[in-house]
Amino acid sequence: MPKLYVIPTNTPNAFATGRNEDHAAVAVTSGLLSLMNNDELEGVIAHELSHIKHKDILISTMAATIASAVVLLSRWSVFFGSDDSSAISASAIAIIAPVAATLVQTAISRCREYEADAGSARVTGNPEALAGALMKLSNMSRVVPMGANPATAHMFIVNPLSGSTIMSLFSTHPPVEKRIERLREMKDGST
Repeated sequence: MPKLYVIPTNTPNAFATGRNEDHAAVAVTSGLLSLMNNDELEGVIAHELSHIKHKDILISTMAATIASAVVLLSRWSVFFGSDDSSAISASAIAIIAPVAATLVQTAISRCREYEADAGSARVTGNPEALAGALMKLSNMSRVVPMGANPATAHMFIVNPLSGSTIMSLFSTHPPVEKRIERLREMKDGST
C-alpha cells in the first residue's frame, strides 16, 4: 500500500511517485479533496495507482536519464570536432539531438498518461468519474494555478503549466479534452 500525502494548497491536483510498489507514494492536494465527489476522487486515485502498478515513474526516470545522456553527448561533440566540417556537424547535432530527445521523452510521458487513464477506468469500472475529475481539474487549474516547478510538472495528473502552439509538442500531458474523449469512448464500449 503506497503512502498517502496531502499537499496543503487550494490548487486541485495529484501525483504518484516511487520506483515500485514497495517504495511508492500518492499525493493529493487539499484543493482536490474539497473539489471532487467520491467517484471522481476514486478515479483520480486509481489513475495514480495505475502509474505505480505500471512502473511509470521508473520508466519516466529512465527516459529522462537517456535524454540527459543524449544532450550531454551532443554537447561534448561540439568540443571534439577537429576540422570546420565536423565542427559544423557537431554544432547541428548539439542543437537537434536535445530537441529530439525531449520530444521522445514527452511522447513517452503522454502515452503513460493515457494508459493510467485507461487503468483507472478498468479498476473503477467508471471512466466517466475520471473524465469528470479531469474536466474539473483542468478548469480549476486555470482559476487557481499551482506554482509548480517545470521539472516536476510531468508528475501531476493535470499539467500545472500551460503550453500552447509549438510548446504543446513539449507537453508531458496529452490535452485534457483528448483524455476525456478517450475515457468517454471506453464508457460507450468503443475501446
